[in-house]
Amino acid sequence: MSAALARAGTRQLAALMLSAAAATAARADNPSFASVAGTGADSGAQVYGRICQGCHMPDAQGAVGAGRYPKLAGDPALVSWQYVALTVLNGKNGMPAFGEPKDHAMEFGAVHLSDATVADVVNYVRTHFGNKWKDKASAGQVAGLPHPGGATEP
Repeated sequence: MSAALARAGTRQLAALMLSAAAATAARADNPSFASVAGTGADSGAQVYGRICQGCHMPDAQGAVGAGRYPKLAGDPALVSWQYVALTVLNGKNGMPAFGEPKDHAMEFGAVHLSDATVADVVNYVRTHFGNKWKDKASAGQVAGLPHPGGATEP
């Protein structure tokens, strides 16, 4: 390969990388993309729509493809808000952990949810999609559960 051709390839690669960075930055203000810092004051429905439905589907019927994503609709395991909260906090069977570590350390690209947001999404899933569980989780109750790294929030 000639030096001129190699330089042209390098310029094309640089232009492609710059274009990808610009596209990523443009998405930063788009509310359909979850922030690496969490989702702020979103409701449980909004968190489900932004994060959970990508795998569990909009109707919570789950999916099978590159992996198995269990259905949440009518799932008797949701009888326990603690089970659901621990699954969201710490992940399970390939599902990533969304719990915010005690030291609030952020992994690059990770989405961390506050205890209040975890409670909101747990309550949403347990009262929608044919689920009729009445008891609610609170942020304080979620704070008392084990978080990633074995810590609980202060």
